[in-house]
Amino acid sequence: MKKNKLKIIFCGTPEFAVPTLRALIADADFEIVAVITQEDKPVGRKQTLTPPPVKVVAQEFNLKIFQPDKIKNIKDKIVALKPDFIVVVAYGQIIPQSILDIPKYGCVNVHASLLPRWRGAAVIQAPILAGDTETGVTIMKMDAGLDTGPIIAQMKINILKNETAETLHDELAKLGAQMLPETLKAFARGEMELKKQDDKLATYARRLTKEDGKIDWTKSAAEIERMVRAYAPWPSTFGQLKIKNACPQTRDAAREELGIVKILEVENEILLINKYKIGEIFLVDGELTVQCGEGALVINKLQLEGGKPMSAEEFLRGHADFVGTILQ
Repeated sequence: MKKNKLKIIFCGTPEFAVPTLRALIADADFEIVAVITQEDKPVGRKQTLTPPPVKVVAQEFNLKIFQPDKIKNIKDKIVALKPDFIVVVAYGQIIPQSILDIPKYGCVNVHASLLPRWRGAAVIQAPILAGDTETGVTIMKMDAGLDTGPIIAQMKINILKNETAETLHDELAKLGAQMLPETLKAFARGEMELKKQDDKLATYARRLTKEDGKIDWTKSAAEIERMVRAYAPWPSTFGQLKIKNACPQTRDAAREELGIVKILEVENEILLINKYKIGEIFLVDGELTVQCGEGALVINKLQLEGGKPMSAEEFLRGHADFVGTILQ
């Protein structure tokens, strides 16, 4: 006699959620009865209305799709589908208790950190920024709190010295997809023991803004190096530089304005140099280097506002006068 499939409602939105959705679709023990994702949004300069990555995959497999402005507005539709699990992966909305109570086995979240460390939003960037040596994926049963539910399973990975948020994002997305199918099956069989989180050990990662990428050059080179990796590719890190621009409307001399310089990549190795002004650009063996509050960093890749990304070597060929300037 053929066993019944576990009925899944999948809630997710960005690229991070896609590997997990694909893993569930590929597993014959599951039936995806619906996908809930955020609404289509305008993207790019032309503001083209664009579906989220999870919706694109759901359409590929002709799955039922809901895009409510608030998930509570489709409660009756969720109840009617009689899910065994609601799986939540980077959905982008708080799930109210009225929805959490619907599935037979509850709502299960795939979270990209080792809870209770790094609850919240920017949990992939946070461990890099903090200098953690490891992170991982937590599968938890959701409750009404912010990432406070009991832990079902966890797996750790090391954070490499050259790890960026982009590379770590991809590793954790794959790890979550590998873990979830067997975890759900074992949970449904009653084989998984729930572990309560220790709230005393909790740390929080707030949502990032573009302004978070502004570098404070008084910080140590080690802190700034981690920041460059943690904020790649978004919000990216930047300094400001005084740039002289002629004013064609007047006969005044050139006026100074603050221009943006994106710092896209730096060397991992910190230079023990502390003799220049903070933020000053200088050369070490021909390499573009910036003085930090403690130590200095070699810049490998950068971008002027409105320009294209360049290697430091390429940049210096056209901007030799950059040496000796002060980044703010």
